[in-house]
Amino acid sequence: MRHWLKGIIAAAFVLILAACGSEEASKSGMDLVDEDKFTYAASGEFKPFSYTNDDGSMSGFDIDVAEAVAKELGLEPDQHKFKFGGIVEGVKSGRFDAAVASHTITEERLKAVNFSTPYYYSGPQIYVRPDSTIETLDDLKGKEIAVSKGSTYTANAEGVTDNIQFYDSDVVALEALSKGKHDAVITDFVTGKEAIGAGMKIEGKELLGRSEQAIAVAKDNKELLEKVNEALETLRENGTLTEISKKYIGEDITVDPEKE
Repeated sequence: MRHWLKGIIAAAFVLILAACGSEEASKSGMDLVDEDKFTYAASGEFKPFSYTNDDGSMSGFDIDVAEAVAKELGLEPDQHKFKFGGIVEGVKSGRFDAAVASHTITEERLKAVNFSTPYYYSGPQIYVRPDSTIETLDDLKGKEIAVSKGSTYTANAEGVTDNIQFYDSDVVALEALSKGKHDAVITDFVTGKEAIGAGMKIEGKELLGRSEQAIAVAKDNKELLEKVNEALETLRENGTLTEISKKYIGEDITVDPEKE
């Protein structure tokens, strides 16, 4: 009887220890794809925000931000290149912990994921060839406009035309424009500026507003979202976001223009 009782007590003790260990392991509350890693996605096709190196790895503004956030979280960064149009769904389904991929905060996307505080501010701009007479969005009524799949620029184009061509990458769309295809491309003004600097024969025209870019996290991963926001706040305060922006953009786009 005593041996049986000792066995029961020992088993209970083991269960208690296991429970304590489980509680310790999950006390951060973050639901991660891989323990001790910050698994994030970017397109690798949106220079200077993310682009693919010869070895297949990604670099750029978004990538440096993701690496800095991972460091603040005490996690190892684990980057994944993924087509932009499918990244939000990848976060929603749990394939990635987060998207650090220049996603504009929109009501439609907020139905699928939660967003962090913005880590930079940007806006769409019309790009045309130098010989074009197009200046404004109104000039594009009925014209052929190219945009990247899954981007918010589609909404801009839909306001003036049904003739919209889709690309997996904004940069590829701009390349097609410079080679004579389409009447215009609508994309982020920084991406257009980078393309012009790279030698593409295009010009920027009307700016179509400002937008907030943020990190996407699954709806049920509230603790991770909270910690990502804390990390971004630290990176703002210590100047890291500004440093990354000036490295890739040449200016600070991490400050809310309405607060400047």
